[in-house]
Amino acid sequence: MPAHLTGPGDRTPGASKDPLDPGPLDSGPLDPGPLDPVAPGTPETPPAPQHPAAPPPSGERAGVSERLDGDEPLLAARAHRPSDLVRFLVGALGIAVVLGIAYFAHGTTAGLEKDIDKGAGQAPPLVISITAVVASIAVLLVPVAFAIERLVKRDGLRIADGVLAAVLAHGVSLAVALWVAEAAPVPIQDALTKSAPSGGLTDPVHNYLGPVIAYMTAVGMARRPRWRVLLWVVLLTDALSVLASGYMTTLAIILTLLIGWSVAYGTLYAVGSPNVRPTGQNLLAGLRRVGFKPVSALHTEEPALAPGGDRGEKGDHERGRRYLVTLEDGAPLDVTIVDREQQAHGYFYRAWRRLMLRGITTRRSSQSLRQALEQEALLAYAAIAAGANAPKLIATSELGPDAVMLVYEHIGGRPLETLPDDEITDELMRAAWRQVEALQSRRIAHRRLTGEALVVDRSGAVFLTDLRGGEIAAGDLVLLMDIAQLLTTFGLRVGPERAVAAALDVLGPDAVADSLPLLQPIALNRGTRSTLRRLAKERADREREAVLAASRARREARGRGDAPGGDRKIERAEKNLDKRAIDEAMEEVREEDLLTRIRQEVLRIRPEAEITPARLERIRPRTLVSLIAGTLAAYLLLSQLTDVPLAGLFDAHWGWVAAAALFSAASYVAAALSLLGFVPEKVPFWRTVSAQVAGSFVKLVAPAAIGGVALNTRFLQRSGLRPGHAVASVGVSQLFGLGSHVLLLLLFGYLTGKEHSASIPPSRTVIAGLLTAAVLALIVTAIPALRKFVTTRVRSLFAGVVPRMLDVVQRPRKLASGIGGMLMLTVVFVLCLYASIRAFGGEASFVVVATVFLAGNALGSAAPTPGGIGAVEGALIVGLTTIGGLDGATATTSVLLFRALTFWLPVLPGWVAFTRLTQRKLL
Repeated sequence: MPAHLTGPGDRTPGASKDPLDPGPLDSGPLDPGPLDPVAPGTPETPPAPQHPAAPPPSGERAGVSERLDGDEPLLAARAHRPSDLVRFLVGALGIAVVLGIAYFAHGTTAGLEKDIDKGAGQAPPLVISITAVVASIAVLLVPVAFAIERLVKRDGLRIADGVLAAVLAHGVSLAVALWVAEAAPVPIQDALTKSAPSGGLTDPVHNYLGPVIAYMTAVGMARRPRWRVLLWVVLLTDALSVLASGYMTTLAIILTLLIGWSVAYGTLYAVGSPNVRPTGQNLLAGLRRVGFKPVSALHTEEPALAPGGDRGEKGDHERGRRYLVTLEDGAPLDVTIVDREQQAHGYFYRAWRRLMLRGITTRRSSQSLRQALEQEALLAYAAIAAGANAPKLIATSELGPDAVMLVYEHIGGRPLETLPDDEITDELMRAAWRQVEALQSRRIAHRRLTGEALVVDRSGAVFLTDLRGGEIAAGDLVLLMDIAQLLTTFGLRVGPERAVAAALDVLGPDAVADSLPLLQPIALNRGTRSTLRRLAKERADREREAVLAASRARREARGRGDAPGGDRKIERAEKNLDKRAIDEAMEEVREEDLLTRIRQEVLRIRPEAEITPARLERIRPRTLVSLIAGTLAAYLLLSQLTDVPLAGLFDAHWGWVAAAALFSAASYVAAALSLLGFVPEKVPFWRTVSAQVAGSFVKLVAPAAIGGVALNTRFLQRSGLRPGHAVASVGVSQLFGLGSHVLLLLLFGYLTGKEHSASIPPSRTVIAGLLTAAVLALIVTAIPALRKFVTTRVRSLFAGVVPRMLDVVQRPRKLASGIGGMLMLTVVFVLCLYASIRAFGGEASFVVVATVFLAGNALGSAAPTPGGIGAVEGALIVGLTTIGGLDGATATTSVLLFRALTFWLPVLPGWVAFTRLTQRKLL
């Protein structure tokens, strides 16, 4: 049962005796404390509360009792604001910039210090001493006085936050001072310290200035101008006196300011700021200020989803808290409260979309509350002026410094997402499309056409709500995105046929066909994308279950047969029947995704329509990760090259260089053997070798583990294999390769440990690896979510790869070719690295080189950079210097030669092979 918001015993005479009615409440200041959760509202318009028959007491305003029907939503005591995180990151970046200036611009900072010392020498020493003493005392007294003032006003939470931030800032200041004194580069030490007048060196960080700034920032003193001005005057006076007396450098003062500022905002984001969101009582008071006479307010929660409904971007579009307000006279009102905490939902998502998508002018991520209010008001008036059905905005107002309210005429309808599927008629969909047509006639984009933005009243009229994210004077791209979004929204509920037919009836075939390039997941609503991913997963599960059921049925059928063993014709016929049964099962359950079906429906009307997806991303996340990783790898590689005498590259033993090149060339033959060993069908050998050479070009633009898999799969498909068989063959090859790689790494790691110390069993690295694998296996087994994830992946593996593996196992010659090719591939790579080491006079055992290569190759396969650039080089150099005992110069030049022969030099022949195979339609 809903609890009374202010405690029991507050009912006034004449109030309703309904047990769900908490009675009238006294209006008071913002109360950030948590409240009881609200019971979900019904989709139908709730009835207006009945007025008491007896007149209320004369002391009540306008003779009407005000109350809240139901409880307020549960508000968190603290809120984590993205703006605090952004400020913390800016401060951290500022600290990095200051340290960079200290390191790279030592001459400039030294000149600045001389100028300051020269100017300070002209000031009277007595004035400087008195100012320093007064400022140092005041800088401690002002925060204490402010804390007393806040405690008197019962705002102790902010003081606690400030004290925590001050303590953390003091710890960070001590850590930075210790680092500068003990481990920082000499230029940084010279820039942050100097000879003190009393002897010794000055402090690199001010002792108490950083904690005071952190305290001042965390308690929110910036919102109180008098205190803020007073404290800044004291801080600047103290900083100038310290500079003038020669006890600090300029960069040290700036570094101290940044440390205090950054720690304060980092603390606020970590622990959260006190939540001052307005309550329903503040809403009633705000409505009285703008001339309304409210009787009651009912908080309406998000409605429950209908089957197949789409929740939408609840975390992204900051819907706000909504209330149904009953007035003393007149129709009820719909009121939405938007505060900073709800506005912060989806902040980083919006910033990311704005950064990554091109051609789309998204709403500013850092929009203020007043800007949000003005934008929604503008969109509401513009939509009505365009002839669309939209709630009429009749009043707006601020509710304190951190919230605004928007007052609409009450619609009394239900969101589309709450309607059952049988109530979504063709006429209703056409009515919704007519509203979109009205908006687009004035080039207004809605940007959130999901099931919760379309409200259907009792007469069947469709209203467009949630206009806050819309856009005036929108471009063609954004308008077409609205069409694509609404097509998908209706398609999820009633199917693509009816959704497309309704759109064609209203917009016409041309407008609908023009939206097809925007019919892609990235252009759709966040919640819609989640729904599409869920449906795709369900389709994949159905296909996998169908394959497994077909396999079980065939095994049971074979188990009941009486065919004599050893008859190869009968066995081959049984295999063909198994494959046919699996293919038929796949065909029965295979279904296209929703977006593809929508395209097909539109293409029936406009076959010539453009369907190629529009390029919306400025840069893909994988490309960004590869670029960052590649830059870091290049930096690490160049830092290694600075200590390498490049002239020594020409002193290599050319016989060993030729041997290394020969081993590198042999690797392509070994790769072809290892692939063909797991392909029962006949594929030309030398054509396969050419495909492996082409893979050298593909690795330049894709991660090592991805490029080769994609190329081999495509090559086998073009060679006549079915897609499922091609994928399964490459999967079997990768599975055997992984197993052999792990076994060889353990074997050579064991032998390496025996070489270094014959009295001990395996090396500690091998033991640690085995123990780590055992712990991970236990964790996966103990956690249900991880266990389900692993079993799902294993089942998908058995559905495709294992049947293919059984086919290969029954062909000993093929199996020997595959395993032999894998072993040969490892051996020739190890020999290539070994020959590269010998080419520069290095001495290392074959076992150590094999261990280093296997470990470096595993790291390179996991790295996101093309060909494992940077990761492979770094791992090999570190391994050869630590395990192999080579000096840094020899290890670096050997690795560079090895990578040149196995990665860089084959790029040109790989491009030629890739071009030829593509022209012959073999790739």
